[in-house]
Amino acid sequence: MVIENLEWYIVIIAFLMLVSVLSSKISDKFGIPTLFIFLGLGMLAGSDGILGIHFDNPNLAQSIGTIALIFILFGGGIDTSWKVVKPVIKEGLLLSTFGVALTALLTALCAHYLFHFNTLESLLVGAIVSSTDAAAVFAILRAKGISLKRPLAPLLELESGSNDPMAIFLTLTLLQLIAMPHGLFVSELIFSFFLQFLIGAFWVISLVFFCLMYSTDSI
Repeated sequence: MVIENLEWYIVIIAFLMLVSVLSSKISDKFGIPTLFIFLGLGMLAGSDGILGIHFDNPNLAQSIGTIALIFILFGGGIDTSWKVVKPVIKEGLLLSTFGVALTALLTALCAHYLFHFNTLESLLVGAIVSSTDAAAVFAILRAKGISLKRPLAPLLELESGSNDPMAIFLTLTLLQLIAMPHGLFVSELIFSFFLQFLIGAFWVISLVFFCLMYSTDSI
């Protein structure tokens, strides 16, 4: 079926890519986060939109999202200068961990009292929106001509580029609690939290050490 309609898939994908490029220009001009535009395009192209593309494969969507997240984090990290963010490394890590958790908690309180969600649903909403998107923030700042002072700009850059692991952990944990509320214990969650972050820190330190060794050998 896919092979028979391959030309239509190519045309649709090319059209969506063209609209995406044009929307990025609109984002730079009016200060609208590109993410909002892409979400709108996805809604228009979906089963309830104009194109009516039906997609109901959550496993494939998760795989594509994971791969896209890898490229997003890689792109954000490769553009970050270590000399610039080094003075604010402690504040950035605190904001990307405890700051994300506090933002999720405050958002959960608003969701609970304003929209009358239950506790777990409110916490899930808070976890989903707790992380800061660097691309969206800096796009708005560039469009409005706002320049941040030296300590604040690298702090925002570091925090927005390193807060995704905490937000992802909170979101997945709350999804597990909602799906099986009696199947998880607090001790298991704490152990999983430290285990995942220790493994992630080990890989980050190893990657940084490898990059430093490679740059030294090249010189």
